[in-house]
Amino acid sequence: MATFLETLSAIEQNPGFLSSLATQFRGIERESLRTSEDHLIAQTPHPKSLGSALSHSQITTDFSEAQLEFITQVHPRIDTCLYDLYKIHQFAYSGISKQKEVLWAGSMPPKLPDDHPIPIAYFGTSNVAKMKSTYREGLKIRYNDKMQTISGIHYNFSLSDKFFVHHQKYLGNTDSAMDFKTEQYFGLIRNFQRVAPLFVYLFGATPAFDESFLPKDHYLHSDVMKLNHTCYLPYATSLRMSDIGYTSEAQKGLYICYNHLDNYIDSLRMAIKEPYSTYENLGLLNSQGNYHQLNTSLLQIENEFYSPIRPKRITASGEAPVNALARAGVEYVEVRCVDIDPFKPMGLDEETLIFLDLLLLYCALVESPDFTFETCQFTQYNLQNTILYGRKPNLMMKDTRDNGREKPFKDLAIEMTDKLEPLACFLDKLQAKTPYSDNLKQQRRKIEDPTLTPSAKTINALKEYGDYTTFVQQKNAQWQKHFSASSLSDISRQAFENAAVNSLAQQAIIEQNDSLDFKHYLENYYSQY
Repeated sequence: MATFLETLSAIEQNPGFLSSLATQFRGIERESLRTSEDHLIAQTPHPKSLGSALSHSQITTDFSEAQLEFITQVHPRIDTCLYDLYKIHQFAYSGISKQKEVLWAGSMPPKLPDDHPIPIAYFGTSNVAKMKSTYREGLKIRYNDKMQTISGIHYNFSLSDKFFVHHQKYLGNTDSAMDFKTEQYFGLIRNFQRVAPLFVYLFGATPAFDESFLPKDHYLHSDVMKLNHTCYLPYATSLRMSDIGYTSEAQKGLYICYNHLDNYIDSLRMAIKEPYSTYENLGLLNSQGNYHQLNTSLLQIENEFYSPIRPKRITASGEAPVNALARAGVEYVEVRCVDIDPFKPMGLDEETLIFLDLLLLYCALVESPDFTFETCQFTQYNLQNTILYGRKPNLMMKDTRDNGREKPFKDLAIEMTDKLEPLACFLDKLQAKTPYSDNLKQQRRKIEDPTLTPSAKTINALKEYGDYTTFVQQKNAQWQKHFSASSLSDISRQAFENAAVNSLAQQAIIEQNDSLDFKHYLENYYSQY
């Protein structure tokens, strides 16, 4: 196996290989709660001016009816991707401002009083819409609806097909093009799991939350510090990724193997097919005889599995994601551990994407040994340790490439940035500026000085404003003013308005074309597994 530096040298000497590496594709999915004038989750329906949450390609909802999700198109450049997201924000703000609502600027939700319901997303009366809503009902009864109000950002990343052609030839690999590409993406995923703690340390932005979010019997009550109505951990980076957020006690025993596609598919299929006693006890139907979960297995669908990164392929209508992967292999990866940074208008910016691209490219190019069960344990330990204590002085981590030997996190982080430096310099040669090297210097400063991280800045802001809610409210107003200060061009606005109208018409067609009752629709869907 060629070393990383040998691979970079081979790429540099081959113009076709070089140009193929210079082209990456990316897309962003950003979630955000609509909040009312009293700073609570909005109780209003998804605004019709934004289109259909079921069939609009760029503006939909996630768990809650009030939880908007913005989806960019796929872009070969970072700046155009961010501009796409910016325009969606502009259009959405213009729509919700008519209802006197703003977007919540943090990943953790506002105050969640017991008498203030969390409306589950409604997608219409079609079977596909009912499946989406029932899935969310299942999440509510399995994990509680408060947990589902957390918002985050997903980053979709892929390399060009030409890159894989050149890379396969360079490695002398004789597999089919699909199999080679898929195996390379699984290698990227394993490597990203190894280095995810570094990203979470550098960009995690959820060290705190409103006290109403934490269940009364949660063990963290004995660990968190209190500031008025706010709970926080002094060294935490991304509590959104902890077991108060997008992890699950039920899923802790679920071993999803990322070594090969077949292992991954088999383990997910098993989790979706095999009954799980806790969820069996909840029943498939509620007291009114309506479905309140899609099945009684450990997972209702693949999306329920919580992971910092996962392989993806665009599905055909009604196709199960694992079947799409089995049919045509991995198309891109989805990074799911990106917090909304309240100090940035869209929750992330160019700094975030440049570093993510650098990290993901490194993970794609460097050797990626298969995981053993112990390796999985080490990566999970390191991630959770970073989530809860990432900025703690002298924090120790397990070196996943040295049999889990404990080493200072700071040393491992600096070592990782040293490994990224040749790639950063290499990528900078492909353009007039030096964004990758400059970005790497910026991240090294955060490693040397933890007060520069978003999580530390958030803790300081809590102390300045008095509590989490007051701090985020101030950011809500700031970003509302920011997006209201400039307007969409007439062409862009008309395009968004047309897309909204067309999506509503498309939803109506889907509803008219349904021919099965929901029970048989679900049976047909699950027969794929």
